Amino acid sequence: MKRLSYLLLFLSFPLFAQLQSPAEFLGYEIGEQFSRHAQVVDYFEHVAENSSMVTYHNYGKTNERRPLTYAIVSSPQNLANIETIRKNNLASIGMGEGSASPDVAIVWLSYNVHGNEASSTEAAMATLYELITEKQAWLQNTVVIIDPCVNPDGRDRYANWYNQVKRTPFDPSQDATEHRERWPGGRPNHYLFDLNRDWAWATQVETRQRLKIYNQWMPHVHVDFHEQGINEPYYFAPAAEPYHEIITPWQRDFQTQIGKNHAKYFDQEGWLFFTRERFDLLYPSYGDTYPTYMGAIGMTYEQAGHGFAGLGVFTDEGQMLTLKDRAAHHTTTGLSTVEISSKNAAKLNEEFRKYFGNTNSATYKSFVMQGDADNIQALTDLLDLHEIEYGFTNGSFKGYSYGTGEKGSLEAKNALVVSTNQPKGHMVTVLFEPKTALSTPLTYDITAWSLPYAYGLESVASSSLVSTNGSQPNRMVTNQATTKAAGYILEWNSMADAKFLADLLKHDIRVRFSEKKLKFGGNEFDRGSLIITRSDNRNTENFDSKLTEIANNHNRKLYASPTSFADAMTDFGSPDVKLINKQKIAVLQGEGTSSLSYGAIWHFFEQQLDYPVTSINTDDIGRVNLDDYNVLVVPSGWYGRAMNNDAMKGIKDWVRGGGKLIAIGRALSSLERADGFGLKRNEQDSADTEKSEDSKLIPYDQREQERTKNMITGSIYKVTLDPSHPMAFGYGDTYYSLKLGSDSYKFLEDGYTVGYIKGDPVSLSGFSGEEAKAGLANSLVFGEERMGRGSVIYFVDDVLFRGFWHNGKLLFVNSLFFVNNNAFEL
Repeated sequence: MKRLSYLLLFLSFPLFAQLQSPAEFLGYEIGEQFSRHAQVVDYFEHVAENSSMVTYHNYGKTNERRPLTYAIVSSPQNLANIETIRKNNLASIGMGEGSASPDVAIVWLSYNVHGNEASSTEAAMATLYELITEKQAWLQNTVVIIDPCVNPDGRDRYANWYNQVKRTPFDPSQDATEHRERWPGGRPNHYLFDLNRDWAWATQVETRQRLKIYNQWMPHVHVDFHEQGINEPYYFAPAAEPYHEIITPWQRDFQTQIGKNHAKYFDQEGWLFFTRERFDLLYPSYGDTYPTYMGAIGMTYEQAGHGFAGLGVFTDEGQMLTLKDRAAHHTTTGLSTVEISSKNAAKLNEEFRKYFGNTNSATYKSFVMQGDADNIQALTDLLDLHEIEYGFTNGSFKGYSYGTGEKGSLEAKNALVVSTNQPKGHMVTVLFEPKTALSTPLTYDITAWSLPYAYGLESVASSSLVSTNGSQPNRMVTNQATTKAAGYILEWNSMADAKFLADLLKHDIRVRFSEKKLKFGGNEFDRGSLIITRSDNRNTENFDSKLTEIANNHNRKLYASPTSFADAMTDFGSPDVKLINKQKIAVLQGEGTSSLSYGAIWHFFEQQLDYPVTSINTDDIGRVNLDDYNVLVVPSGWYGRAMNNDAMKGIKDWVRGGGKLIAIGRALSSLERADGFGLKRNEQDSADTEKSEDSKLIPYDQREQERTKNMITGSIYKVTLDPSHPMAFGYGDTYYSLKLGSDSYKFLEDGYTVGYIKGDPVSLSGFSGEEAKAGLANSLVFGEERMGRGSVIYFVDDVLFRGFWHNGKLLFVNSLFFVNNNAFEL
């Protein structure tokens, strides 16, 4: 053993001779400054060039073109054999060819998913250096993957801002400018998405690229490094309840072992910490839960600080909290994680194999889904990203019906089947199960997300394994230019149709939609169908070939009608077949706006619909000429200052003149309080008032639990739609909505209540407190109110929330282009 140690020292000495510590390389000690992303990349490249224990790789780029990177850290012998180690790990869990019984632990450390929780990237550099200079023994049976910055765009937004405004030396007063980050802050990515809520939905470029590498490695341990408020010292595993029921006793136990190992080091230094509070393991799209459902020991570590702390700040207890402290704490837990994983490498591998070999215990063995082909395609695209297996089948299947919440059946033709009988069967259970069991309603996030609802599919969950006997239907279409056609018709059903419409409008092709059902050549077309006529596009050069080329690019099947004379009733020239305006759309952003809501809208227009939108800051709303726009979208937010009397008067005058105002989520409260809008809250009845008197006597330690009666934490509700209203074109009379809160509004007296809950609310999944749920009886969900020549459109539920509720997006598009489309702008 001693001879081996001398040999390792000899082999590494020539490289270590050139290796610099972070302080030597950067010119300052870790924690004295916030490093920019480029400096971090430079340091990791330096280490990889000067150590035989590190390789450094790019896995992609951010929206702002910063590199996404990861380092692989292990012994020189392991790195020389790294592909075999990686493939053996996959083979051991049925995700690769052959079989293997590896005993090398794979630990993945993810830093700075939230950009302004910036101490962790500083700690990543220190952790890398200490691992290869002081902790080489742990690397003999351990591979450590370090992603030094999951969110480079957000981190640089924060670091650049802080470096610009900080005092020298730093000002520890909580009142100082350097502790008052401005909107939108550095937490989110370029599109202002919270990347720590995107692991499962993979809407963002950072997530999609990271998942490819994650699936190549499938680590046994994954840590997500975070920061929290300045007055909470440090949080580490074990996690809080609720745990999802598929989490194994071993996963629970090893979290405790890890926590005790951390505690040993924190106690030695006199550092405070807490465990088993606040951060649960339920919602599947976190950096701790997603790896957990992929078999790993997934954890979040939370250091006091956040963007408020800067280089140093006084806590409410009068203690100085510095960036040096924060980085040191994260370095300690990172190293401690590697240490205990190394000591338990064989056990980690053994339990990892068991996790993937024990997927038959699920209540539901198969999920059978059918519906719009574009929605099926969108779902299979997501499954492909996660490398989850699926198939297709025909037949009749019984099981739990997602539509009724009871036993039912499904007559399936080319139905999508996703079963738990596969390596990632546990993740399948989490993503598709109709209801998630809760040990407590006190959770950190939403409690419902079932993908059949999110993608608008008719579904049953079967307790039997459903075999697949078909393949995904070939949906490639080829349209031919038909110069004798009077026009072309396209059914309106999905976001793929919406993106096709957006492309037509950008190419100045005039498009109509029908408010009535159509019948041409024996073919029936529902309301909302697009009609592109030759008469509207007489001045379009090469109209037929241009149109069919765009349709083929979008894989849209057009019906070429030789005549504009319908089989029955509605001809192309009917007043109910209306030209779609090439809408000029603006969206509010800035102080008062929820950055997450604005980011979801921004991302929707640029990356999903591919249609131009202009962002207007709330500070400028009173100075902007709204007549330059047809639509103004107001994200969820708190608009007390931005929506002052003058601004509100200008907005109402613009709507009366023909503008379209779309308000989402909490933005409705600003309109409800303003004069001239017909939106009214549902009031509490007298019984509720009497209950509130009793609530004043609830004991202190029961208050938090008592408040859950008034909470809705992401629950799926059955909503009735009016399918004859343009806002609901492409839908039937039922929609399943993800409700994020208990806000309840009355049916519109003088408008159109398009989506609503009538009578007793029906929640099919997720937690709803009894009083909050009761308060949703007879409530508006989506509606339109006419004001002069214009409209106000109300989205009580945010259909663009986190970009993952795929089935709701067409409601938003309909509101942009179809609702109150009575005048075409020349």
